[in-house]
Amino acid sequence: MSDYHINIFYSSEDGGYIAEIPDLPGCSAFGRTPQAAVEEVLVARHAWVDAAHAAGLPVPEPRYRPAPAG
Repeated sequence: MSDYHINIFYSSEDGGYIAEIPDLPGCSAFGRTPQAAVEEVLVARHAWVDAAHAAGLPVPEPRYRPAPAG
């Protein structure tokens, strides 16, 4: 479960950072700093996986990889 890619971006609308895991639809979190957003999305990841298991739904394998810059 540690291989999921995490996207982090600043949201001026929210006044902080959003971290999301593209492989887990809807799995995102907010933080005042990038580090705080990552810490929160890791908590959200565990909750997402636990909820999927409880509902008998599959948990996607980590597959998302960002396009190389350049």
